[in-house]
Amino acid sequence: MSQIPTSAALDRTERTGSPGLVLLLAAVLVGAAASFSFLPPDQAGRLTIGLLAFLAIVGVVGLFAYAVGFLQFAGESARNDVTKLIADTGPEGLLVTEADARVVYANETYMALSGAHDPADLRTVERLFAGTPDVSEAVYRLAQAARENKRGAEELRLSPPLSGEAAVGWYRIRVRPLERFGHKRATLWTVADVTRERERHENVFQELQHAIDFLDHAPAGFFSADGTGAVSYLNATLAGWLDYDLAQVGSGGLRLSDMVAGDGAALLSAISGGAGEVRTEQFDVDLKRRNGQSLPVRLLHRVAFAHDRTPGPSRTLVINRAPGEEPAEDLRAAEVRFARFFNQTPMAIAAVDDKGRIVRANAAFAKLCPEALKGSGESRNVYGGLAERDHEQLRNALQSAIAGKSEIVPVDAALAGDKPRSARFFVSAAEDGGDGTRANIYALDTTEQRTLQESFAQSQKMQAIGQLAGGVAHDFNNVLTAIIGYSDLLLANHRPTDPSFQDIMQIKQNANRAAGLVRQLLAFSRRQTLRPQVLQLGDVLADLQMLLRRLVGEKIELDLKHGRDLWLVKADINQFEQVIVNLVVNARDAMPDGGKIHVRTKNVTAAECDAYDETSLVAADFVVIEVEDTGTGIPDDVKDKIFEPFFTTKEVGKGTGLGLSMVYGIVKQTGGWVFCDSESGRGTTFRIFLPRHIALPEEQIKKEVVKAPAADLTGHGTILLVEDEEAVRAFGARALASRGYTVLEAASGVEALQVVEDAQGKIDLIVSDVVMPEMDGPTMFGELRKRGIKAKVIFVSGYAEDAFAKNLPEGEEFGFLPKPFTLKQLVEAVKGAVG
Repeated sequence: MSQIPTSAALDRTERTGSPGLVLLLAAVLVGAAASFSFLPPDQAGRLTIGLLAFLAIVGVVGLFAYAVGFLQFAGESARNDVTKLIADTGPEGLLVTEADARVVYANETYMALSGAHDPADLRTVERLFAGTPDVSEAVYRLAQAARENKRGAEELRLSPPLSGEAAVGWYRIRVRPLERFGHKRATLWTVADVTRERERHENVFQELQHAIDFLDHAPAGFFSADGTGAVSYLNATLAGWLDYDLAQVGSGGLRLSDMVAGDGAALLSAISGGAGEVRTEQFDVDLKRRNGQSLPVRLLHRVAFAHDRTPGPSRTLVINRAPGEEPAEDLRAAEVRFARFFNQTPMAIAAVDDKGRIVRANAAFAKLCPEALKGSGESRNVYGGLAERDHEQLRNALQSAIAGKSEIVPVDAALAGDKPRSARFFVSAAEDGGDGTRANIYALDTTEQRTLQESFAQSQKMQAIGQLAGGVAHDFNNVLTAIIGYSDLLLANHRPTDPSFQDIMQIKQNANRAAGLVRQLLAFSRRQTLRPQVLQLGDVLADLQMLLRRLVGEKIELDLKHGRDLWLVKADINQFEQVIVNLVVNARDAMPDGGKIHVRTKNVTAAECDAYDETSLVAADFVVIEVEDTGTGIPDDVKDKIFEPFFTTKEVGKGTGLGLSMVYGIVKQTGGWVFCDSESGRGTTFRIFLPRHIALPEEQIKKEVVKAPAADLTGHGTILLVEDEEAVRAFGARALASRGYTVLEAASGVEALQVVEDAQGKIDLIVSDVVMPEMDGPTMFGELRKRGIKAKVIFVSGYAEDAFAKNLPEGEEFGFLPKPFTLKQLVEAVKGAVG
């Protein structure tokens, strides 16, 4: 076995153990055993047992001492000698000091660094590295860390170095406490000469600086951009061309869209490739100078793709093609002009081969059909930018162009992607210039145009349905007025005990039910009478929530949240409450197994309207009411029909199909908007936009006070009843005559003027229909005022009061009684007007 070589290191650590002590202990034990032989057997036995007990105790104590590390065996000592040899001959200087700065250990490297030949010459780190203030300050920080039992590291420059072989030396010094070093606290100092390492780093840095300088001042531009379009590097040449500050680059201040004119950035971003592929493309585009001027360039754009096909940073060479930068050749100038025209035109253009593969495309095409430019080779195909259902139509147009046909019918197709978009494609034949081009495709984005056409068609459809519904409702109102009126006359002549009383009551109740349906039709057609007043929607919904909670039941949770500082609106409170009730009931019916309904209000400014992505919504200040449920949702094929009258998805007998149409009509008549956002299986959200109302000083938020009807409904006076519907006129005449009034009748406005003339103006009140043949009610009213007839007028109509009020003489007052009306309502209106 070879001996471990001796070391020149200094080691003052305490060592324990002595062979002499072992021999002495053995002699004592032998002497004690020999002395026991001269004693009596009993006494010798007791002493022998005592000695053995003593030795047993010593053995147990020794085992504990070994377990806690106070004792070591010879093998461990040998292993420690190997470890010490590694430390003694290590490349870094090692120095161990105790708390009193006494040096306990120093290896050969540290002895060499300090120039010590014996322990008397050895210096600590604080004394060894003394020099400039920077060096002293660094060493002081390390010494302070050692005193605080902390770790520390510094790298310092020493001139001259410790070795004296060069002008400058670099040293890396570390300090750390030694946790287990006997019973004393000690510190380990590590000193490494890193002069050569620093020289290598400086050489590499200088070479890098030279490379950057060469690239910065090359006669061509260069930039690098990541997959998001952020420019991370720009050389000085390109920065000079574009008049950009290099300090702005790499800090998130510059993007491709800032540098590249038009849709050129979309053209660069459209490059895609396979896993691990490197793609290089050539583009002729315009860059934007900081002053807004254009710079024609040619880009050699290289992008490497990761294994997940994520694009890495680009390496893009920029060649200046501005006049004066290249030899003045007519062909080159024409090429530049064409390239600028090709990429700056707002029309999307692509050249394709006979299979639809895109040979080249401009920036507008990359923006319109980014899906078509993904991938490479055969996958870079024009059909990739279209919805699958339209592939065949475009393929037929492409084959017609390749066959040399002219006047090919344009193709209207849906574009691929998450959002619904559309475009019109024009296809024409092209000469093969050696790159496989067989046809040119020109495309225009028709998304906005198609959306406007669909919105206009939908509004026209809703308007036509509304006119039809309004006309039907008007005619029904006349019929229902007669039915309800004659039912009242019959009920007045029958006692409740009469067998026919209940039959008549059933007739009236069903007529009233029909009248409710007619009111819903009028609400949809926006021809019902509204009584708008200034409202604070938060207060209205707070008053309504108890009713809503009873409507939804126990299985459904109703959550009301009001926005802060809600603006005022102007609406009919009764109709608004009906709108909310209808929406909440619909939400309840969509959740038969329970769920949650959210009713929210908030202010929306004109600037925030675009966030809702509703093309028909005119930007303005609105108060928005949202009713959201967690129900079954509305399928896409049904969503466009939900506001149509009598359209319902509920079972027969569980819905009239007029609830949402009534909501639509009331909101529209109030000047607002209503939209539905739904996804099948994920719930529905209805949003109502009511215009903000700026209240005048005299306007107040107050609840309408209903006047108590007069107890005595009899009266006297002459009443002119003008009604073209004979049944309604006959009922009204009988009802008023039975209450003591003198009734004159007329079937039209012309006839009414004659009756007034015959009565020589002695008429106290005129009750007139609005829509009549020959002369309508408002025209008759104007003629009466011209003739000096000042009698009060009550108009009766199934349409809204606003529908005809604008046709009356300005400043004139009149009463209004909506159809259908009961006998009591007619008499109360007349009593209130005549007095």
